[in-house]
Amino acid sequence: MKIEPSVVAFDIDGVVADTMRLFLSIARSEYGINSVRYEDIVDYDLRTCLDLDEGVMTEILIRIMSGDFSVPLSPIVDAPRILNRLNRHHRPTLFVTARPEEGPITGWLCEHIGVPPDAIQVVATGSFEGKQEVLKSNNIECFVEDRLETCFLLAEAGVSPIVFRQPWNRKPHPFREVGSWREIESMLSLH
Repeated sequence: MKIEPSVVAFDIDGVVADTMRLFLSIARSEYGINSVRYEDIVDYDLRTCLDLDEGVMTEILIRIMSGDFSVPLSPIVDAPRILNRLNRHHRPTLFVTARPEEGPITGWLCEHIGVPPDAIQVVATGSFEGKQEVLKSNNIECFVEDRLETCFLLAEAGVSPIVFRQPWNRKPHPFREVGSWREIESMLSLH
């Protein structure tokens, strides 16, 4: 059964934005850290899986959230094209993030998807737990998310999570899973 565009929403980091690769690029180019690979990030909590100074990790993450970086933040492959297509069928496209504020990421989304600001809605909850309420109040039935712990919370609240496969969510779970934006596209009713 295809998912209607009006009942699906998306996380940003790790689903639309390739944030972990940005983290690694900043670590390499600005901190000289070359020992970490993308595949080494096997937990969303970087402190549990990376042998890096916690202060440096925190500094990089703060810079990413505030938009204070010189290397580009790239979108996940095919995300812009498919989100643009989805957005032609239903506006605004809803993005719900645990980031503390929408600021820098909203402009990035508009630029990469190729839509004006009023074509999307970005809600920053400041916590993973805050996503449930936003999704329920917007009548969202399906949410594409990369953080497995959040998926369990969403399922308890009656929202069907779709796990976007990443190295940090490779634990057993009962949810639908996708490994690419083309797979997401095939699930959507975009006629």
